[in-house]
Parts: sequence; structure tokens; C-alpha cells
Amino acid sequence: MTDLLITAGHMLLGPASEHAQDAAVLVTGNRIVAAGPRADVETQAGRDHRTLSFPDATVLPGLIDCHVHLGFDAGSDPVASLRASDDAALLQNMAGRARQLLDSGVTTIRDLGDRDGLAFNLRDEIAAGRQIGPRILAAGSPLTSPQGHCWFLGGEVEGLDAIREAVRRTAKQGSDVIKVMATGGGLTSGGPAIWEPQFTTEELTAAVEEAHAASLPVAAHAHGTAGIAAAITAGVDTIEHCTWMAQDGKVDVREDLVAQIVAKGIRVCPAAHPNWRSFAERIGPDRAREVFSPARRMAEQGVRLIAGTDAGIPRSGFDGLASSLEFLEYIGLSRTKVIASATVDAAEALGIAHDTGRLSPGYRADLVVVGGNPLDDLKALHDIRLIVAGGRIH
Repeated sequence: MTDLLITAGHMLLGPASEHAQDAAVLVTGNRIVAAGPRADVETQAGRDHRTLSFPDATVLPGLIDCHVHLGFDAGSDPVASLRASDDAALLQNMAGRARQLLDSGVTTIRDLGDRDGLAFNLRDEIAAGRQIGPRILAAGSPLTSPQGHCWFLGGEVEGLDAIREAVRRTAKQGSDVIKVMATGGGLTSGGPAIWEPQFTTEELTAAVEEAHAASLPVAAHAHGTAGIAAAITAGVDTIEHCTWMAQDGKVDVREDLVAQIVAKGIRVCPAAHPNWRSFAERIGPDRAREVFSPARRMAEQGVRLIAGTDAGIPRSGFDGLASSLEFLEYIGLSRTKVIASATVDAAEALGIAHDTGRLSPGYRADLVVVGGNPLDDLKALHDIRLIVAGGRIH
């Protein structure tokens, strides 16, 4: 087995410091065996090792997109496209989208809702080396109320017994995370309003209890403040979107609930649309400040935000994580925290921090090399020079 030695002018999130210069990473098989100052790491490489040198670039852990939907095509009507596709065609398209994510430097994704467990199949194919793509953590069909948000993915439930049974069934199918639609959403025509709760606190608590009994985390889609409150009380692990919408369309951020999110260690994935700048221009600066203010206020008050794109919804393609990360800088996160939101913090939130998210010996060999230094300018993340996923050069 030939060692792979990667040298770079800068390293982020290595074993000894957050930022090192003239650094190197040594990979054997699918694992990192050494990382740190180039002079130290080079001496550990085997005689026949392969060297890739990037003196004007930065090596950092492979990026993590915590919120994608491989089953959607990012077109103008992704729901219609999904419903018109049989499983074979849909799975093939999902594989292509997964590869697009990997092309953009994303080596791990969390798929938060697909149909018929197809993401489980693709996950296993990629893990076995029969398909090319990032590591996938998959939720399967999200739990939703009858005719509720994304009901067409097959996760409709009603009542405590049905909720518990659905969680057990999804866990048995091989899910990595349980997804619950705590409120309505904009993608489902005729469903509950985006601010409207879909489950009671008791029902969400039942879902969390069953998931945690199976050692699975729970991700709650929640736009409305009432649904966010119920998700917090139920003890979910991540809240997706968390836009604090009220019935009248106003923003209703409750400081007591924000404090609970921080105290309970719940991570929030804003799932910022990659085209957030165009959206801001379309609605105007005053409305944009109002819409984006909840994320800014949460960040200011210590909520730990993790990176995601909601890839698959209209105009959110599978190459947009770098643009979504720029949104986090826009709302006030330092570049160091922005990068952590897509690496070490994301890995911790997803329960895989023991295996990825850093460039440390023993960790899975997921890494990306970008031109320049993203600590100077996040646009460096658009300039991909090298991608290694599970030890495989992509």
C-alpha cells in the first residue's frame, strides 16, 4: 500500500493547532497516519510514497454539508420531478448529485429526507466503493403529519403509537438519524403553513425517546416559534432552519428559548440557501435584515451553528456549500468559526467527531486542498485543488 504525502503552505484543524504553516498530511489506506509540520511528517512516509505538493494552498478537513436532499433535483418543481421518477431512475440521479457534492469538496453529507430508503442504498454503495461520492448519513422518510410537509416521501404518521412504530421501523431499515417535520414547510403545496406546528410536544418527545433508545439522533425541521419550542422541550439534537416565524409572517425570536438551545447543546443548521444574496436583493435590504436577523441573534448569543445548504430545493444546487458558508460570515461568525461549522463542529453535531472533521492521526482520510487561505478570504473554498475522500483521491 503506497503512502500519500500531501504538503501545503497552510493547514487548518490539524492535530496540534488550528492553523499551521508549511504543513503535511500522510495518508495510508483510508486513514491519516500523521499530520503537522512538513519536516516531521515527511520522515514518516514510506520509501515508495507519492507526494502531492501545494505550496500556495491550504489543506483542511473535508467539508460536511449537514442538510441535503439527494432525492430532489434543485429545479423549479423538485417535488413533481421526484414523483415522476421511478426508484431506479431516482437512485441514478441521486448518485450523480452525490458526486457533484464531492466535486465541491464535500466529503460527508447528511441526507434529511428521501423516498423508499434510496439514500440508504446509495450510502452503502459508496461505502463499498461501488459508487463515487461522499460519506452519507441518511434519515430515510421524515416523520410528518397526514398530508403534512413532504408527506409524499412516505413518512405520514398520526398519534403516539404510530410515531413510535415509525421511528422503530426507520431505525430497523438502517437510518443514521431520525428526521421529524415539527412545522410545515414551503415545499409542500396545500400542507400546513410554514409556521404551523405539525406535532404536539408530547408527540415529538415520543419520537425523541424512541430514537435515542435506538442510539439515533433527531433532527427537527422547524420554522415556526411554537414548533421550535416543542422541539427544544422534546430534546431534539439539531434544529433545521430555525427561522422563528410567527403566524403573521413576523419574526418572533424568544430569548428564553434561545437560552435553552444553548444550555441543552442543541445545534442549529440554518440550511442557508446558496443563492442567499440574490434572495436578499429580491426582497430588499430592510426585509432581508429582518429575515436574516434570527440567525445573527442566535450566533451572537452562543448558539452553535452548523453548515448546510438544503441542496435539492429550488435553485439550491449540489455545489453551493462554499456560498452558504459565506452567509455565516455575513451574519457575524468569524472565518475560523465558519470553517469549524463545516468541519469539526459539524462532525460533533452529527456524532462522527471521533472519525472525521480534523486532520489527526487515526482519523478517516477526508481532506480538501484549496487555493490560498480561507482564513484570509472564504472565496478560497471555491478554488478546489485536491479532494481525498476515505483515502481515495477524487
